[in-house]
Amino acid sequence: MFITIIVFLLVLSILVLFHEFGHFYSARKLGIKVDEFGLGFPPRIFGFYKNNSGKWKIKWGRGKVKDCSDVVYSFNAIPIGGFVKIKGEDGENRQDKDSFSAQKVWKRLIVVSAGVLMNIFLAWILISIGFIVGFPQAVDEEYLKSSKIKVSDEKVQIIEILPESPAEKAGLQPLDVVLSVDSREIKSGDDVQNFLNTSQEVQVNIERAGKIQEVTILPEFNEELKRNVIGISIADTATIKYPWYLALWEGLKATGIFLWTIIYTFYVVLRDLIIGQPVGVEVAGPVGIANLTGQMARMGFTYLIQFTALLSLNLAIINFFPFPALDGGRFIFLLIEKIKGKPVKQEIEAIIHNSGFALLMLLFVWITLKDIIGLFN
Repeated sequence: MFITIIVFLLVLSILVLFHEFGHFYSARKLGIKVDEFGLGFPPRIFGFYKNNSGKWKIKWGRGKVKDCSDVVYSFNAIPIGGFVKIKGEDGENRQDKDSFSAQKVWKRLIVVSAGVLMNIFLAWILISIGFIVGFPQAVDEEYLKSSKIKVSDEKVQIIEILPESPAEKAGLQPLDVVLSVDSREIKSGDDVQNFLNTSQEVQVNIERAGKIQEVTILPEFNEELKRNVIGISIADTATIKYPWYLALWEGLKATGIFLWTIIYTFYVVLRDLIIGQPVGVEVAGPVGIANLTGQMARMGFTYLIQFTALLSLNLAIINFFPFPALDGGRFIFLLIEKIKGKPVKQEIEAIIHNSGFALLMLLFVWITLKDIIGLFN
């Protein structure tokens, strides 16, 4: 549990820091003053900065830094992610040229969008690293024949388990490696189908997170398929390594595919909620994500990389939802300002964003409670 918490905090910090760095970097490049860039959340432990004489100084504890000429880089007590404090981000200091609120709309749109773009960039880099180190994935003859791709660690893995199926009742899980059925070695997905086409109980040896387990499964006859099944989808997988120049391109393609898949999944979920249909996707909060992060870490470094990349893309998409308090909500207000020719009243925008933040916190609490209850079921 301790390792799971540490890995989760590390992954979350990387995702949030990259997001906030996008806002920080774009603001600085566009001539907007950044007051503070923090690692973790306040209260501040210490910060370092350049004073008005150009010398680096350290400020211990909380309190305003009075002689700072540039940015305070702070280390804070709550070790989750980070934050960036941009001058005029809440509509104040409109009279100052280096204030966010004094900039043209297109500059502010870039700063607001930069965090989302940085999360997408991070996902691309992580996936590309994964392809260089070696990603487990489904393979076919095309992969095996390619001279530019290194293929190793070939295995047969479970990729999906049907609800209420014999496989689920036996405790099988996605990504389990099937080693043998009744002491007969498994070399391909076809072997699994052939060996399990029986009405008798079978002993299946699997490998999960480096440990070998034996489970007993009783196949059931499927009327539609006219054969015995246990309710799994399987695939021949292997670890695929690309040279770096191909890994970058493959990483870009995979990032695009993952991004579109996540967007479409969100669309389906929202559509089903609106029309009153059951939502066929589980929603996980911090507790659920922490649990999944621990599982991926135990499975290996490459699985953790891929999971972190997917989290980064999810964070990007969620943050760009046109909802108050999120980057997408701020983006919409800027578009309204561009169309109207003047900004929405600061007081009204603040009320809307604060209300949106309150709703998000309620949703956060509800999902967290749901995750905690799920751990004991």
